[in-house]
Amino acid sequence: MLEPLYTAEEMRAAEQGHDVEELMRRAGGAVAEEVLRRFPRDRSFAAVCGGGANGGDGRIAAELLRAAGWEERALGEADVVIDALFGTGFRPPPRDEAASQIRAMNASGSPVLAVDIPSGVDASTGEVPGEAVDAAVTVTFHGRKVGLEVAPGRFRAGEVVVSDIGLEHRTTELARVLPEIVRLVPRRIPGDTKYTAGSVLVVGGSPGMTGAVTLTAEAAFRADAGYVAIAAPPESLPVIETRLREAVKRPLDEAMEAAERAEALAIGPGLGPGRDDLVHRLLKDTELPAVIDADGLRELRPFDREAPTVLTPHSGELGRLLGEGAPWVDEHRLEALRRAVDGFRCVVVLKGEGTLVGAQDEGPLVAGGAAPLATAGTGDVLTGVVAAFLAKGMEPRLASAAAVRAHTDAVAASGRRSGLMAGDLLDALPRVLDA
Repeated sequence: MLEPLYTAEEMRAAEQGHDVEELMRRAGGAVAEEVLRRFPRDRSFAAVCGGGANGGDGRIAAELLRAAGWEERALGEADVVIDALFGTGFRPPPRDEAASQIRAMNASGSPVLAVDIPSGVDASTGEVPGEAVDAAVTVTFHGRKVGLEVAPGRFRAGEVVVSDIGLEHRTTELARVLPEIVRLVPRRIPGDTKYTAGSVLVVGGSPGMTGAVTLTAEAAFRADAGYVAIAAPPESLPVIETRLREAVKRPLDEAMEAAERAEALAIGPGLGPGRDDLVHRLLKDTELPAVIDADGLRELRPFDREAPTVLTPHSGELGRLLGEGAPWVDEHRLEALRRAVDGFRCVVVLKGEGTLVGAQDEGPLVAGGAAPLATAGTGDVLTGVVAAFLAKGMEPRLASAAAVRAHTDAVAASGRRSGLMAGDLLDALPRVLDA
């Protein structure tokens, strides 16, 4: 259910004791094989090779392609470009000459196949502080590298092909969450009631933002919670009543009372400004698992709370919590995640393509996230799924990872790639959980 993601140091450890030349032969062979398979109508290539082992992989691939009848040409004239400039041990940014070579590859007009990792991407963090190759495909060896899955590096990798070169798999700090994780979500059993199946209280829904709270509540139902209540401002309740019949509605000033029947809290969707005291009271005076999103994060301060707690910010929200701008978070996603986990001492879900889940004393997880989810309301849906899984008794890191994976897989299950709306995910969620 978790696939290892390797840092440069972890790859060096995996390669220790192995014949370097034999590993290069296998890697170069894998690259040549992928070129021949992927580009069967092409007959020419250009290889940009550095001086290290990655360059050696590229040179072996070039020899094999020439033996297969392919012609080696200059950049701009070749059908396919092989990027073997830098490998996993490279520390960006590239120097001027290398940066010029990277720009030339990107400007060649030909598809680029990167060897192990696109040159210019930090294999251990995904950071891209300078020029980096835009690959159409990356052939990586032994296992996926962190920089191929964590943005912004993942945006440079294209399609990732993993080639086995005969190394033993090891435990890594980071891992990629696979779809099978949703099998760990507790299913209803004979004798369950609507409360024991998972009871969620959603707190939010100010006027003009009732859609957020109803999306969260319906997502909790679709994630198999048995009972969902909404606490919202009184003026919003009539609108919420017409949008969602199944949820119990309570005025916002009765949120603490409503929490007595809940097994988990979802705080923040459409809550609006000026509710910080309520957010802190719910966190301080209840021992319920809680997921905090959107307006619940607005003025959140580090807290001392023993109950399971999950924050689900996007880069702008996390930037505000850390005193940084959203661009900094986007450029340093792992560092931002670790700072948030250390500061708030809880599980943090940094949303985006390549959503990250961080927890104290455990390695980060790349749990999912897809481009079609970049639309209004999908974060509210995720909040409801996390809350439902928490209400079912799941440990918060696992609940968050499973929720992100289910949320991501619901995109494919919805049948939509373009024009996806948050509501499309709701009908798809049960299909994902039943798969």
